[in-house]
Parts: sequence; structure tokens; C-alpha cells
Amino acid sequence: MDFILRDDQKMLRDTVRRIAESRFLPRAGEIDAAEEFPREAVQILAENGLLGIQVPEEYGGAGAGTLSLVLAVEEIARVCASTSVILTTQALASDPLLLAGTEEQKKNYLHRLASGACLGACAITEPAAGSDVAGMKTTARRVQGGYVVNGAKIFITNGGEAEIVTVLAYTDREKGRRGISMLIVEKGDRGFTTGKKEHKMGLHGSDTRELVFEEVFVPSDRLLGPEGSGFLTLMKTFNYTRPAVGGQALGIAQGALEAAIGYAKERVQFGRPLASFQGMQWMLAEMALRVEAARSLVYRAAAMIDADPESPQIPKIASMAKWYASDAAMAVTTDAVQVFGGYGYTREYPVERMMRDAKITQIYEGTNQIQRTIVAGQILR
Repeated sequence: MDFILRDDQKMLRDTVRRIAESRFLPRAGEIDAAEEFPREAVQILAENGLLGIQVPEEYGGAGAGTLSLVLAVEEIARVCASTSVILTTQALASDPLLLAGTEEQKKNYLHRLASGACLGACAITEPAAGSDVAGMKTTARRVQGGYVVNGAKIFITNGGEAEIVTVLAYTDREKGRRGISMLIVEKGDRGFTTGKKEHKMGLHGSDTRELVFEEVFVPSDRLLGPEGSGFLTLMKTFNYTRPAVGGQALGIAQGALEAAIGYAKERVQFGRPLASFQGMQWMLAEMALRVEAARSLVYRAAAMIDADPESPQIPKIASMAKWYASDAAMAVTTDAVQVFGGYGYTREYPVERMMRDAKITQIYEGTNQIQRTIVAGQILR
């Protein structure tokens, strides 16, 4: 299948590329070195209607679909992965509202997220519960008028910047996964605090923190979907957001490939450009192959979601897209550092940062080992 982009999608891609190269690229290295959250980038993304690109227009978004989200993420990740995370995390916070929110919740919380009025986060991971979501300890105890949430979450992207957080918690532990619910917590709720900022291998410009919930009262109208439906909502959300993470990995890989090609043409060794040696040509060709294969799979997953959001093939293809693209990003960025040689190991060139940034795409929104389990389950069903 050949993915022929619509004129509006081509225009979006080109527009985001111009914005990324003029506004995000010049600050990418500085943001990484200073471990600084790019707040000015949030304003730029909001002004251009990118923070709710996949959200229907009636809820404040652009209504452009998942493939458009992937295109935007890819172009931004090509120059600054930390900035692209703002988009992917906004989608991760918004999609549960799209899937399970009431009309009132969508018009309130979803509209604020999609319009760019504020940032969101999704709180899932805990110290003892990563891939094993059901192993979490956070609880939401039912009381008159709502729930009282207690627990702690770790590695939460946008944790210190988000005003709206969708939180996974047990409302009935005896029911196992069917006792997990999703609730909306707002910045400023009494008992809700942020913990230490994590200092990570990559994505230095992305704010990643611990979230602590101590007797946080959440009104009943902030329960997302029926009680006990939180785990199912989360799994459906991942089906729609994993292609965006694939797009992020694809963008990182594309940026590294372009840098490696440019360097190989300019760098002279033994009296000849590196690109004139067959060994280097083959290395670059293999990198390009990985990028193109990843792009085909990621675009296919996104196009499938846009064409039929209820397709039973989506869980398999979404997992494959995230898995393959992130592995490709790690391989391509590692090879890019090799092409640069000693220079690639320094912060003078961007491939060192790209290699560090690529690693997390193999881990978050479900490790690639979990993606293998999901795919196996789908094909053996």
C-alpha cells in the first residue's frame, strides 16, 4: 500500500517542518544540555493548533486524525525529540477522555487540553508496577460524593507541568484488572503533589517526575467511564497512541540518517569523502532501509485508525509499529554515531543526543518485550 498524503496533510507536514527547523532546532542542544523544559515550545505548538491535532473540532481540536498527529510528531522529533514528547503526551492524556469521557468531561477537560490552554499527563507507572499495570498500589476509596486517592506514580512525563492528570487506581482490588478505574486529578487538588525531577539518559528537555497522592478527594463527576473500566480504557488508549510514539522514533531516526549522510559526504579520509567507500555506502543504505520500513508500518497503523477506529487489527499493527520503529531508531542512531566516529561521541554533533533520546522509545508506552507479547497474542488468537 502506498500512502499518498492528502494536500492538507502535505501542507501540515511542510508547515511543521518549517516551524521545527526555525523554532525548535536552534534550541535543541541547549535544552538538552540545560535539562530545561521548553515552555516557549508549548506556546508555539498551541498557537499552531498542534496540541489537539487528532481531537475532533467540537472539543477544541483540529480534527485532523492520527496520521496527521504522526506527521507532526515525526517532523518535530527529527530536530528535537524532547519537544515532540509534548505532543505525544498530550495525546496520551487526551485519548482516554475521547474514549471514555462524558460529554461534559469532553467539553471541559478535553477542550482545555486540545486547545492548548494547558498540558496533561497520564499517571500509570509505579515503583513496583511498570509493565505489570495490575501490580500497582494506588487506590481510589469510594466516599460520599466521590473518591479519595492514595498512592504514588513515577516516571510521569509532563508531571511537573500538567494541570490535568488522568490517574489509574484500584477502586476494588479484589476484582483485579476489572477493579481498576481511571480518574481525573487537577493541579491544585489538596493532597496532590509532585516529587523529584528525574535526570534521565535522554529526553533531557522533557519533565519527568514522581506524583504523590495523599488523601486526594476526586468528585464523582471526574470518574472516567464506569467504575472498573480503567484498564480497558488504558489498553484502548495505547492502541491509538503507540503509532505516535512510532512516529517519534521515526523522526529521530530520520534526523540521524540525514546527519550521517551529510557528514559522510563532507568528511575526508585517505584523500576521499567517506561516502565514496563501499562499506560506508552499504551502512547508509541499511540505515535508510530501516527508516523507510518503519515509516511504512507507522503510517499504515495511523491510517488504519483513521479509516476504522474499531478495526480488530489495530492492536497488532499499533504494537508492531511502535516496536519496529523504536528498534529502527536505536539501530540507526547507533550507526549514525559510528559514521561520525569520535566526533559522534561528543556533544558537538546532534547524533549523540539522538542516540540517547532514541532509547526511551523502546521502553515507554509498553516495552518492546510487551509489544512482542501483544502481537503474539493477536496472531495466535
